[in-house]
Amino acid sequence: MKAPPHPLPEAAPAAPRRRRWRLAAGLLVVAALVAVAARLAWSWLDPFGETAIDRSQPVLLQSIQDLSRFESATGNFQVIVDLEKDADFLPDAIKGTRTLFVGAGGVDAYVDFSGLSSGALTVSPDRTAVTVRLPRAQLEKPNLDNARSYVYDQQRGLLDRMGDFLSASPADQRELYQLAEKKIAEAALASDLRRRADQNTRAMLQGMLTGLGFEKVTVKFADEP
Repeated sequence: MKAPPHPLPEAAPAAPRRRRWRLAAGLLVVAALVAVAARLAWSWLDPFGETAIDRSQPVLLQSIQDLSRFESATGNFQVIVDLEKDADFLPDAIKGTRTLFVGAGGVDAYVDFSGLSSGALTVSPDRTAVTVRLPRAQLEKPNLDNARSYVYDQQRGLLDRMGDFLSASPADQRELYQLAEKKIAEAALASDLRRRADQNTRAMLQGMLTGLGFEKVTVKFADEP
């Protein structure tokens, strides 16, 4: 006679499992909230924390000027400034600096229309030809690009390094920028930038006046016959 089979175990009720999952999820939420609160409390109580406050004054509009010139050409320049400063009676290793500075910027060339006299524009009796007399193009002050201008290399003596370490403010670089601007201005003056500006101004006026119906347009600059 065979023994009766063992009865199958009954499945665990689903309600206790759901309660356990809910309890675990609740604990995770509580742990996350505690971590966030601790982080916020530390940020409030941190004695070494810094807060940046912008106390700049509003931008002040100083003047408005009507433009009466045509900017007809722009030159982009780059120069390497090699500035060395030596002490009279000390070696460079003790006192002295040498800085290589890359300066990059642009120079605008323009023709000024504000000073034109009444005789600057001459129209023929049949109104088919016109002659315009203009001054030569001028150069603006160089505009250095801070994003592309930087100190490439710098060598400093022991006393200079100690002075930079003890100083509360970084070394002043205005002299380097001024030298770069001066050299770029000289390079722009020696280039053909002004001649290109004259040519572009002539082409602009010829196109504009031809569009107004003039068959012959002559543009002359100050030193042209």
